[in-house]
Amino acid sequence: MEKIDILATAKTHVERPPAPSQRVLVVDDEPLICRLNVEVLKEAGYDVHVAADGAAAWDALQQHDYDLVVTDNQMPKVSGMELVKKIREAKMELPVIMATGSLPDEAFINHRWLPPFALLLKPYSLPELLELVKSVLHLHNGGSRRTVVVPNWECQPQTFGVRLS
Repeated sequence: MEKIDILATAKTHVERPPAPSQRVLVVDDEPLICRLNVEVLKEAGYDVHVAADGAAAWDALQQHDYDLVVTDNQMPKVSGMELVKKIREAKMELPVIMATGSLPDEAFINHRWLPPFALLLKPYSLPELLELVKSVLHLHNGGSRRTVVVPNWECQPQTFGVRLS
Protein backbone atom coordinates (compact mmCIF):
# COMPACT_ATOMS: atom_id res chain seq x y z
CA MET A 1 0.00 0.00 0.00
CA GLU A 2 1.33 3.42 -0.98
CA LYS A 3 1.97 5.89 1.82
CA ILE A 4 0.15 9.22 1.36
CA ASP A 5 1.76 12.46 2.53
CA ILE A 6 -1.12 14.43 4.05
CA LEU A 7 0.83 17.70 4.15
CA ALA A 8 1.97 17.36 0.53
CA THR A 9 -1.63 16.79 -0.52
CA ALA A 10 -2.80 19.86 1.41
CA LYS A 11 0.02 22.01 -0.01
CA THR A 12 -1.35 21.59 -3.52
CA HIS A 13 -4.38 23.68 -2.44
CA VAL A 14 -2.42 26.42 -0.65
CA GLU A 15 -2.80 30.05 -1.64
CA ARG A 16 -0.60 32.55 0.16
CA PRO A 17 -2.43 35.28 2.08
CA PRO A 18 -1.47 38.88 1.34
CA ALA A 19 1.45 40.31 3.34
CA PRO A 20 1.83 41.09 6.14
CA SER A 21 1.25 37.65 7.57
CA GLN A 22 -1.87 37.20 9.65
CA ARG A 23 -1.38 35.80 13.16
CA VAL A 24 -3.31 32.62 14.01
CA LEU A 25 -3.47 30.91 17.41
CA VAL A 26 -4.00 27.13 17.12
CA VAL A 27 -5.35 25.51 20.29
CA ASP A 28 -5.43 21.73 20.57
CA ASP A 29 -4.40 19.19 23.18
CA GLU A 30 -3.79 16.47 20.57
CA PRO A 31 -0.12 16.87 19.48
CA LEU A 32 -0.50 15.26 16.04
CA ILE A 33 -3.57 17.28 15.05
CA CYS A 34 -1.96 20.43 16.38
CA ARG A 35 1.26 19.80 14.45
CA LEU A 36 -0.57 19.10 11.18
CA ASN A 37 -2.73 22.23 11.54
CA VAL A 38 0.31 24.37 12.37
CA GLU A 39 2.42 23.04 9.51
CA VAL A 40 -0.23 23.52 6.86
CA LEU A 41 -1.08 27.04 8.09
CA LYS A 42 2.60 28.03 8.22
CA GLU A 43 3.12 26.66 4.72
CA ALA A 44 0.22 28.85 3.58
CA GLY A 45 2.06 31.89 4.95
CA TYR A 46 0.30 32.48 8.27
CA ASP A 47 2.18 33.44 11.45
CA VAL A 48 1.08 30.54 13.64
CA HIS A 49 1.32 30.26 17.43
CA VAL A 50 0.31 27.24 19.53
CA ALA A 51 -1.44 26.64 22.83
CA ALA A 52 -1.86 23.13 24.27
CA ASP A 53 -5.21 23.88 25.93
CA GLY A 54 -7.74 26.64 26.55
CA ALA A 55 -5.96 27.94 29.66
CA ALA A 56 -2.69 28.39 27.76
CA ALA A 57 -4.63 29.99 24.90
CA TRP A 58 -6.22 32.51 27.27
CA ASP A 59 -2.76 33.41 28.61
CA ALA A 60 -1.48 33.87 25.04
CA LEU A 61 -4.46 36.08 24.18
CA GLN A 62 -3.59 38.34 27.13
CA GLN A 63 -0.02 38.78 25.86
CA HIS A 64 -0.38 38.99 22.06
CA ASP A 65 -2.76 40.17 19.37
CA TYR A 66 -4.15 37.56 17.00
CA ASP A 67 -6.25 37.75 13.85
CA LEU A 68 -7.88 34.35 14.40
CA VAL A 69 -8.16 31.49 16.90
CA VAL A 70 -8.59 27.91 15.69
CA THR A 71 -9.51 25.78 18.68
CA ASP A 72 -10.55 22.27 19.55
CA ASN A 73 -13.58 22.09 21.81
CA GLN A 74 -12.90 19.18 24.17
CA MET A 75 -9.69 19.97 26.07
CA PRO A 76 -8.52 19.78 29.67
CA LYS A 77 -8.53 22.82 31.98
CA VAL A 78 -10.47 25.20 29.72
CA SER A 79 -12.60 23.83 26.86
CA GLY A 80 -12.95 25.53 23.49
CA MET A 81 -16.45 26.64 24.43
CA GLU A 82 -15.20 28.14 27.70
CA LEU A 83 -12.43 29.90 25.77
CA VAL A 84 -14.98 31.42 23.38
CA LYS A 85 -17.03 32.56 26.38
CA LYS A 86 -13.96 34.29 27.89
CA ILE A 87 -13.18 35.97 24.56
CA ARG A 88 -16.78 37.21 24.18
CA GLU A 89 -16.98 38.42 27.80
CA ALA A 90 -13.71 40.33 27.30
CA LYS A 91 -15.29 41.90 24.19
CA MET A 92 -12.34 40.88 22.03
CA GLU A 93 -13.09 41.41 18.36
CA LEU A 94 -11.58 38.12 17.39
CA PRO A 95 -13.04 35.41 15.15
CA VAL A 96 -12.87 31.85 16.44
CA ILE A 97 -13.09 28.65 14.43
CA MET A 98 -14.07 25.75 16.66
CA ALA A 99 -13.23 22.22 15.59
CA THR A 100 -15.77 19.84 17.07
CA GLY A 101 -17.14 16.37 16.56
CA SER A 102 -20.75 17.43 17.06
CA LEU A 103 -23.15 20.24 16.28
CA PRO A 104 -23.68 23.00 18.85
CA ASP A 105 -25.53 22.16 22.02
CA GLU A 106 -28.12 24.14 23.97
CA ALA A 107 -25.49 26.49 25.39
CA PHE A 108 -24.95 27.96 21.92
CA ILE A 109 -28.67 28.26 21.24
CA ASN A 110 -29.50 29.78 24.64
CA HIS A 111 -26.62 32.29 24.47
CA ARG A 112 -26.62 33.69 20.94
CA TRP A 113 -23.60 35.88 21.73
CA LEU A 114 -21.52 32.82 22.60
CA PRO A 115 -21.04 30.83 19.37
CA PRO A 116 -17.72 30.88 17.54
CA PHE A 117 -17.50 32.60 14.18
CA ALA A 118 -17.56 29.20 12.45
CA LEU A 119 -17.54 25.49 13.14
CA LEU A 120 -15.27 22.94 11.53
CA LEU A 121 -16.80 19.53 12.03
CA LYS A 122 -14.48 16.61 12.63
CA PRO A 123 -13.14 14.79 10.80
CA TYR A 124 -11.94 17.55 8.49
CA SER A 125 -9.26 17.67 5.84
CA LEU A 126 -6.33 20.09 5.84
CA PRO A 127 -7.58 21.77 2.62
CA GLU A 128 -10.95 22.31 4.38
CA LEU A 129 -9.13 23.93 7.31
CA LEU A 130 -7.18 26.20 4.96
CA GLU A 131 -10.29 27.23 3.04
CA LEU A 132 -12.17 28.02 6.23
CA VAL A 133 -9.29 30.04 7.71
CA LYS A 134 -9.01 32.02 4.49
CA SER A 135 -12.80 32.59 4.34
CA VAL A 136 -13.16 33.64 7.98
CA LEU A 137 -10.23 36.05 7.81
CA HIS A 138 -11.59 37.52 4.59
CA LEU A 139 -15.08 37.97 6.05
CA HIS A 140 -13.82 39.33 9.34
CA ASN A 141 -11.33 41.75 7.79
CA GLY A 142 -13.48 42.73 4.83
CA GLY A 143 -13.78 46.35 5.84
CA SER A 144 -11.94 48.91 7.86
CA ARG A 145 -14.35 48.33 10.74
CA ARG A 146 -13.75 45.10 12.67
CA THR A 147 -16.89 43.48 14.03
CA VAL A 148 -17.66 40.11 15.53
CA VAL A 149 -20.02 38.14 13.33
CA VAL A 150 -22.20 35.76 15.32
CA PRO A 151 -24.16 33.15 13.35
CA ASN A 152 -27.90 32.86 13.93
CA TRP A 153 -28.09 29.42 15.53
CA GLU A 154 -31.88 29.47 15.58
CA CYS A 155 -31.95 29.29 11.78
CA GLN A 156 -28.95 27.17 10.91
CA PRO A 157 -25.41 27.10 12.28
CA GLN A 158 -22.75 28.53 10.01
CA THR A 159 -20.64 25.47 9.29
CA PHE A 160 -17.84 25.05 6.81
CA GLY A 161 -15.96 21.98 5.80
CA VAL A 162 -18.77 19.78 7.04
CA ARG A 163 -18.72 16.06 6.34
CA LEU A 164 -22.15 14.54 6.79
CA SER A 165 -21.28 11.00 5.79
